[in-house]
Amino acid sequence: MRKITDSIIHHKKLTVLLFCAIAAVCALLSRGVSVNYTFVDYLPQEAQSTKAFEILEEDFVQGVPNTRVMIKNVTIEEALTYKEKLSAIDGVSDVLWLDDMADLRVPLETLDSDLVTDYYKDGTALFSLTIAEGHEVSATDQIYQLIGEDNAMSGSAVNTATAMKMTGNETKTAMFILIPVIILILILTTTSWLEPALYLIAIGMSVLINMGTNLIFGEISFISNSISPILQLAVSLDYAIFLLHSFEAFRQKTDDVNEAMRLAVRQAFSSVAASAATTLFGFLALVFMQFQIGANLGMVLAKGIILSFLSVILFLPPLTLLCLKLIDKTRHRKLLPHGNRIGKIVPKLGIPAIVIVMLLIVPSFLAQQHNNFSYGTSLISSESRSGQDTVEINEQFGQSTVIVLLVPRGDPANETLLCRELEAEPHVTGIVSYTTAVGPEVPGEFLDSSITNQFYSENYSRIIVYTDTADEGDVAFSVVEQVQGTARDYYGDTVYSSGQSVTMYDMKSVVTRDNQVVNFIAIAAIFLVLLVTFRSLMLPIILLITIETAIWVNLSYPYFIGSQLVYIGYLIINTVQLGATVDYAILFTNHYMNNRKLMPKKEAVKATLGQVFGSILTSATILALAGFALQITSSNQIVAEMGQLLGRGTIIAFLMVLVFLPAALTLLDGVIQKTTFRIRFLRSDKNEKSV
Repeated sequence: MRKITDSIIHHKKLTVLLFCAIAAVCALLSRGVSVNYTFVDYLPQEAQSTKAFEILEEDFVQGVPNTRVMIKNVTIEEALTYKEKLSAIDGVSDVLWLDDMADLRVPLETLDSDLVTDYYKDGTALFSLTIAEGHEVSATDQIYQLIGEDNAMSGSAVNTATAMKMTGNETKTAMFILIPVIILILILTTTSWLEPALYLIAIGMSVLINMGTNLIFGEISFISNSISPILQLAVSLDYAIFLLHSFEAFRQKTDDVNEAMRLAVRQAFSSVAASAATTLFGFLALVFMQFQIGANLGMVLAKGIILSFLSVILFLPPLTLLCLKLIDKTRHRKLLPHGNRIGKIVPKLGIPAIVIVMLLIVPSFLAQQHNNFSYGTSLISSESRSGQDTVEINEQFGQSTVIVLLVPRGDPANETLLCRELEAEPHVTGIVSYTTAVGPEVPGEFLDSSITNQFYSENYSRIIVYTDTADEGDVAFSVVEQVQGTARDYYGDTVYSSGQSVTMYDMKSVVTRDNQVVNFIAIAAIFLVLLVTFRSLMLPIILLITIETAIWVNLSYPYFIGSQLVYIGYLIINTVQLGATVDYAILFTNHYMNNRKLMPKKEAVKATLGQVFGSILTSATILALAGFALQITSSNQIVAEMGQLLGRGTIIAFLMVLVFLPAALTLLDGVIQKTTFRIRFLRSDKNEKSV
C-alpha cells in the first residue's frame, strides 16, 4: 500500500488527469447503457411465464395484449375507422375490438349485451392493443396524437413508456435537489469551504465510472438506473470524509504534507475497507435473488462501492494535495456545535431505550412479515396522465387483465371444451381462440395464413382469456390458478400461460422465496465481517440487533397504518438499509472499545458520543435525504417507495445507534470483555450504574 501511495503522491497531476479522463469516457459510455423496464425479463428461466413469453416471441407474430384505448362519442362505423388507424401505427401488432368477437352486420340489440358492453358502451369504444417491446414510447406517442386529450389509454405498455421518459430526468432532478443540501451539510461539519467540493468530486468521479462501466452487464434494470447513482453517492461519502479528517489530524503531527497524506491513507485504508466491506456484502447478498432485478441492482451497487473506495484511496489524496493551498485559504471555524452535550444527555435515555426496544422488537418483526404486499405493477403515479387514464377507463368499463394460454395444437374438440369451461368461470369476461372466432368445424387449411397464424403455431394453440380483475391481488391470483388448473385438466403439464397477472403471480412465488435467502446471506456475511473486525462473539450480535430492529420497525410501519407495500422495495431495502447503516454502529463501537481501554464504561460512552455524533449525524442526514429525494422526484411508485423506506429507515437506524447501542454496550460490558479476543477494559467503579 505504501508503494501505491508513494506513486500517486509523486505523480499527483498524472493521477488526477487519468481519473478525469476515465470518468469523462465513462460519462459518454453511460449513454449507451440500455435500461430494461420489463419485469418478465428478470424472472428465472424456469418460471412458466418466462417459457410462455419465449414461445410467444418465437412462434407467434402477435404478443400479449398490453394496452387499452378508450375513445368517446363514436359510432360503430367511426370506431371501426379508429381501429384501422390504430392498426396502422408502427409498433402496434394487433388491435382487438367488438367486430372480432361478434358479427356487426346484425343489430347490436340482438347480440349478447354483456359482450357488447365490454367493448362499446354509451357511445364509447374500448380497444385492446398489443404494442411490441421496444416500441412503447413511439407507439404511445402516436396513439396519444391520434386520440387527443379527451380520450384515454392505459396498460403496461403505457406505464413502460411513461417510465422510460421520466426515469432519467427524475434521477437528475433528485441529484439537483440533493447535491446543494449535501454541500450545506458538509459546510456545517467541515472547516474549509473547499472540502465539500473535494468530497463530491471524488465520489462523483466514481459514480460516473460506475454508470459507464455498466456496459459490462449489457443492460441494467430501471430500478438500478434510478437509485444506484444517488445511493452510491450517499453511502460512500463517508469514505472521503474519513480520509480527509485523518489527513487533518496527521497534519497536526508533521509539517510534511506528503507524509501526513501517506499516514492518512494507511490509516484510512483499513478503516474505510472495513466500512466498505459491510456495505459491499450487504449489496452482494442481492445477487443471490432468483428475481434478477435485485441481482442486477446488487451488482451495480457493489461495483459502485468498490469504485468509490478506489477513488477515495487513489484519487482523493493527490487531488487534495494539489488543492491544499486553496483549502488552507478557505478555512472557517466549525459551524456545527460539538457533540459533548449529546454525551451528557443520551446516557440518561438508556433504560427507556432498552425497554422500548424490547417492547417493539417482536411485534415489529411479526408485523413486517404480514404487510399487505403488491408485486410491482403499479409503476406509475396516479397523478400522471396514464394513471388518471387508468382510473377513467376502469370507471367506464371496469378492470381488465389478459391471460394468454398456450396449449398443444391438434385437438379442436378438446380446445372447444376448454374454451366453454373457461367462459363459464367467474371473472372471465371473454375468450378469443380459433374455435371461438372461426369455429372448430372450419379446417385451417381453407383460411388465409394471416388468420390461422393469429391462433396457431406449429406446436401450440393460442387462447386469449379476458378477465375483470386487477393485474395482481388475491382475486387476480386465484383466477390465474383457476385458469391454469382448468387448462391442465385437459392438457396436463404441457400448458403455458402469460400476461401481466401471470407474471405477477410467478413473481410473488419467486420473490417470497428470495426474501429468506437474501436476508440470511446478508446477515451471515456482515456477521462474519464484524466478527473479524472486532474479534468478538458478542459485538456482532449487538450491532446486528441494533440495525435489524431499525429495519423491522421501518418495515412494520405500513402494516400498522394499513397501507400497501411493494414487495420488491421491501426485499431490497432489507439488505440496502442493513449494509448502508451498519457502518454507524461500527464507527460508534470502534470508538467505544478504544475509549473503554482508558475509561470506565459510563465515561467511555460519553466520550464516544462526543467523538462520533457529528460524523454519524452527517452520514445519516445525507442518506436519509437521498431517500426522500427519490421519493419526492420519482413518478415510479417502486422507486418512490424505496426512497421513502430508505429515508425513514436511516432516521430510525440513526436513533437506534445514538440511543439504544450505547445502552446495550454499557449493559453488556462484562459479557463483551469476556467474549472479545485479547481485550482488557479499564476496571469500572463498582458504584457506576450499568446504563
